[in-house]
Amino acid sequence: MSIDARPDLPGLTSRSRLESALYWLAAARARAVVALVLLSLACFLPGFASLQPMDRDEPRFAQASKQMLETGDFVDIRFQDEARHKKPVGIYWLQSATVATAEALGVPEARTRIFLYRLPSLAAAIGTVLATYWAALAFLGPVGALLSAALMAASILLGVEARLAKTDATLALAATLVFGGLARAYLRQGLAVSRATLAAFWSGMALGILVKGPIVLMVAGLALAVLAIKDRSLRWVAALRPLYGALFVLVAVLPWFAAILHKTGGAFLAESVGKDMLGKVGSAQEKHGAPPGFYLLAFFGTFWPAAPFAAIAAPFAWQTRREPGVALALAWIIPSWIVFELVPTKLPHYVLPLYPAIAILTVHTLIAGGFWRRGAWITALLVPLIALGLLVGLPAAAWWLDGSIPFAGIPVLAAAVLVAVYAWNGYRRRDGVKALVASVLASVLLAAGVFGLVQPGLRALKLSPRLAEAARAVGCADPQIATAGYREPSLVFLTRTDLAMPATGGEAARFLSGGGCRVAFVTSREEPDFAAETARLNLTPRLVTRVAGFNINGGRRIDIGVYAISP
Repeated sequence: MSIDARPDLPGLTSRSRLESALYWLAAARARAVVALVLLSLACFLPGFASLQPMDRDEPRFAQASKQMLETGDFVDIRFQDEARHKKPVGIYWLQSATVATAEALGVPEARTRIFLYRLPSLAAAIGTVLATYWAALAFLGPVGALLSAALMAASILLGVEARLAKTDATLALAATLVFGGLARAYLRQGLAVSRATLAAFWSGMALGILVKGPIVLMVAGLALAVLAIKDRSLRWVAALRPLYGALFVLVAVLPWFAAILHKTGGAFLAESVGKDMLGKVGSAQEKHGAPPGFYLLAFFGTFWPAAPFAAIAAPFAWQTRREPGVALALAWIIPSWIVFELVPTKLPHYVLPLYPAIAILTVHTLIAGGFWRRGAWITALLVPLIALGLLVGLPAAAWWLDGSIPFAGIPVLAAAVLVAVYAWNGYRRRDGVKALVASVLASVLLAAGVFGLVQPGLRALKLSPRLAEAARAVGCADPQIATAGYREPSLVFLTRTDLAMPATGGEAARFLSGGGCRVAFVTSREEPDFAAETARLNLTPRLVTRVAGFNINGGRRIDIGVYAISP
């Protein structure tokens, strides 16, 4: 029933050291799991703590979780005084539990340490890699499953989501568990599946709903619809015990949904379904619109380094689409991909739940011998070209932003390019195993160079951390803070929940006149109004420092004065 039940890669009369190492790692599942966890950590940990809160979504999630700890209300979701009813509660519970544990262990200032809020995403990203390995074992032999999971660990998009305190890594884990459960039921065609498979499938379904609502239901439902049309039967679904599973999901998700509906009087459904989900279907939200084809183009960056190999594998996958395993993987990928392309609101991470199936199909094509096509070496050139683009582009960006060159990161980025060239040459010489393994190693080096060595030095992008540091340097404990002209959620998270956001510089000046120790961040655009009002009020605020940098969301340089009044 599987695509390839053989433990060995075909066509090998003798093994290289690399292939022997892969067989040794894959021979014992515990060894393979340890190797994949270590690989995931190598890809995900660089820059994990040093990366600033990334506006705007990440600090909104983190701040809402922080407010749960501040208020003790773990039902309602709020950002400052605003109800945040776009997503269910799952990720907020995970984040607040993590931070509460860190506080109990004595971590200082735990509630404003963004890396603590990212730990659920890190765990979920590692879990996605391991779930890909588990799912791939239903399709492939141990070596193929190991390679499939390694491609997921190396993918740029999963690496980014592992470093962000958002829902998407957790949704990817949930969807991959559901995909693995479907695979075991479908490829066994009616035979019983293990209790572990049932637990993984239905836990993934419940987790997906609690984290991001109906997305996992949509992906799985579309896959089932395609398979029903293809086979004219869904009898095999009975192996997943749908009645008991649905009861488990209802028990897991209904208590919070009932509590939030009772508390908000139905406002949660109106916001999450009416405005957020249906709004994205009807029109592009928050300037995230793009035409159909966006995900296909972005794929070559977001699923790098495996994307070029996946593109090479696509024709063979389509040719063999009647094979049960290939049919299932394509049913998981294609209909949901079309839906995402048609929805006006587009963000790169929306298609992440489909990537494990793509990784498995890519390795299947290698094993089945469909990896070699005339002229495909040109497509494989994207592996070194994207690495080369980062080697050239990042130092140029650092010079433009900060007037400095990241000398520490350049040798590592250059090494990533060389290894990526080696991967391309492996493909050109028809050594697919070498090509995939070398591309994974190139991704490890790129993560170390980009996130670990270059990113920490980009001070121009770290406006909110520098402003929060300036507020602490004022010299009085717990000052009241306002910001005029710069209103990013990361500043709320790093300073205080009641951060005031006056609309003008004049209002910021009046805020400073309120008594006690007060700090105002005022952009250069608002400073003339601020100066005029302070003169009228006979205030003499102290200019503590200036913070200049580049606001990613505004797409412009910004200069902010930090003013303080001390009693």
